[in-house]
Amino acid sequence: MPVITIETWPMDKARKKEIIKKITDVFTGLGIPGEAVTVVIHDTSLDNWGTCGEQHCEKYKDLKR
Repeated sequence: MPVITIETWPMDKARKKEIIKKITDVFTGLGIPGEAVTVVIHDTSLDNWGTCGEQHCEKYKDLKR
């Protein structure tokens, strides 16, 4: 059934667990069994992301993570 893929900056395990649970809850609320819901999180370091020709590790260097 549904496979949800999330592309994000790095985050801690607790945050990932919370996101997986909440996304699964959305689908179970629609009548889809939780066993059928798969969530895949791809967390990519900021030096591998870029916008407007600038790496996010530089663009957001002051961002609290």
